[in-house]
Amino acid sequence: MAAARTHHPDADTLPIERAHGEAARWHAGQTRRSGDPLLTHCLAVAAIVADIGMPPLVICAALLHDIVDTPCPPGRVSEHLGQEVADLIWAVRRAELTAIPLGSLTFDHTRPSVQPTREEAVLAIRLADRLHNMRTIAFVAPAKQYRKARETIDILAPLARAAGLTEVSRELHDLSAAVLRPSASASGVNPRLLTLLTLLLPAPQRARWQEEWHAELATLPTRRTRIRFTFRVLLGTPSLSLTLRRPVRRERRW
Repeated sequence: MAAARTHHPDADTLPIERAHGEAARWHAGQTRRSGDPLLTHCLAVAAIVADIGMPPLVICAALLHDIVDTPCPPGRVSEHLGQEVADLIWAVRRAELTAIPLGSLTFDHTRPSVQPTREEAVLAIRLADRLHNMRTIAFVAPAKQYRKARETIDILAPLARAAGLTEVSRELHDLSAAVLRPSASASGVNPRLLTLLTLLLPAPQRARWQEEWHAELATLPTRRTRIRFTFRVLLGTPSLSLTLRRPVRRERRW
């Protein structure tokens, strides 16, 4: 609320209170992998969106960006907060960030009276959602950590930078690099060796196993454990390759 008033001193912030009430109601009992209430994620995303200067309507949509995964009745959001908020929530869910041209975005903090475009509002919420998820990525499975970090550093951080959100871009990059860096420097040859070993596998399977092996390697704390893991993969890859190449036997249906 304080951030919203700072950037938009003349705006009505009461809808933010109503959106918080709806989020608290429909996310009640839901928790994150960390064990924290899911509502803490909604609040964090809304706070990031408010800090970068988005108006109250966008903050409301940020608070409710996950409400489609609750028993909230269709039409309730538009009834209580307006159709524009409801439409923005669905736009956030459907957005394909890879389709956004990097040169089409500009967040102007010096002109709070200028309303963001739909595209800019969607991007603000998606970036805030990913930023908080990256801050809490330690509670995610290693393979998924690696996937999310790679996507963030390749797609979302550049989008944030192109939009002028340099601090958001920097934090996204740094958080992702912290996940990816162990696999890039763990013990010198280990990651490269794992990549070479995937060449023994059928081509359609290589990307999956490379991702899983590198993600597992990144979680190992010492050089000795990384070497042991690499040695186990080295010994097991020929057998895995034979298994993956074996034709699938289909049962005859009568």
